[in-house]
Amino acid sequence: MYLLGFDIGSSSVKVSLIEGEKGNLVTSAFYPKEEMKITALKAGWAEQDPELWWENLKLALAEVLSVSRVSPADIESIGISYQMHGLVMVDKNREVIRPSIIWCDSRAAAYGDKAFFEIGEQRCLTHLLNSPGNFTASKLKWVKENEPRLFERVHKIMLPGDYIAMKLSGQVQTTVSGLSEGIMWDFSENSLAELLLNNYGFSSDIIPEIVPTFAVSGQLSEKAAKELGLSPTTKISYRAGDQPNNALSLNVLNPGEIAATAGTSGVVYGVSSEIKYDPLSRVNTFAHVNHQASHPRLGVLLCINGTGILNAWLKRMTGENLSYEQMNEMAAAIPAGAEGLSILPFGNGAERVLSNKDIGSVFSGLNFNIHHKGHLLRAAQEGIVFSFKYGMEIMENIGIRASVIRAGKANMFLSPLFRDTLAGVSGATIELYNTDGSVGAARGAGVGSGYYRSFEEAFSNLKRLEVIEPDASKTAQYNEAYENWKAVLTREIN
Repeated sequence: MYLLGFDIGSSSVKVSLIEGEKGNLVTSAFYPKEEMKITALKAGWAEQDPELWWENLKLALAEVLSVSRVSPADIESIGISYQMHGLVMVDKNREVIRPSIIWCDSRAAAYGDKAFFEIGEQRCLTHLLNSPGNFTASKLKWVKENEPRLFERVHKIMLPGDYIAMKLSGQVQTTVSGLSEGIMWDFSENSLAELLLNNYGFSSDIIPEIVPTFAVSGQLSEKAAKELGLSPTTKISYRAGDQPNNALSLNVLNPGEIAATAGTSGVVYGVSSEIKYDPLSRVNTFAHVNHQASHPRLGVLLCINGTGILNAWLKRMTGENLSYEQMNEMAAAIPAGAEGLSILPFGNGAERVLSNKDIGSVFSGLNFNIHHKGHLLRAAQEGIVFSFKYGMEIMENIGIRASVIRAGKANMFLSPLFRDTLAGVSGATIELYNTDGSVGAARGAGVGSGYYRSFEEAFSNLKRLEVIEPDASKTAQYNEAYENWKAVLTREIN
């Protein structure tokens, strides 16, 4: 039997097929081959048409089925990973009302700040573990206030993964983990966050049916099966936001374990069994995929919006057809600290780690007589790492300390310079594994359907590919460069 994983990102949609018994990857594909379009009608806005996700999923799946030649009848179940915090609204006919306001859209931050004050900061933190901030519920409040006619048509709201599950099964559902990332779950009451829904003027009727993260929540409708070329007997048995799912894909499920990813955005994600939150909500606490009220598993999440997107922007701006590997080599040829050039990577919307400020990306210390392309590339990678370090210091203040960081060998973690700098400045050992979000979602599907009897069985084939230890001989250089970088950041945010 085989298992499918769908990873619905903001840059692309990736589909992976794994063979269930041994857990080996059969094949994978992603679409579009260039980055998916994000519409920004105003500065700080970011929207995508949910139908775009569905169309690219169909293209990626068609390639996987063509290459693998696996019989659809042999595909047991589907798992879904998705870009977090997005808002999808549908009417009574389950038609999308407006484009999704996605994770990096910062228009709703003021509504979250106002609710944080009105409800009471301590009450928010003890019940919701976060400020309402710029998350899904606040995005819906923006629609209510600014597009009232569209809001009147809302029958249900969903996260991006819930929308894909609806397209697959015809059922509108969500999870506790998903509600928590939208700041719509009350951890003290173990129920919907009525205190926030009431403040925003939302009826709980707009919340879909809540189903477990790991469970058979439905199976393919006849319509979806025909559209996708799959069997209607195929189950939908797992869904989670991309960062909890990334942690799952690395078998990061227990207190003290840390996962990281560095794609368009970058995340450090630590698991705790205790209620931990930053009083300023610069890092955020959500229900992890295996969270239960009687057995708490909470994910403390540091998110940096501007990581790989900065590297991709520089690739486009160089005017040459450099590969990422060539860019990495050019950057590595420059000494640590990039001879005084610092780059703040915060050019992809309001940053939670900066208390929802949108300061843009900043190039500081640029000298036309000293610096060239290699310096820009080095300073960019260092700036991304240093933004991680800055957030990890906040995590340390609430008891989340990274001695070992697990990551998939992908995206920025393909760069030796990036991972060496992260190990050097954080003091943590970096472990790289043969997995990604879509493979993790496929394994999650196997757990949810009961194909795997345990997490241990599901991840028995997870292989550690490489270990990067901190290089003590470079620690002083990295620390000096980091302090210079932090001084630039301090000037910009004060």
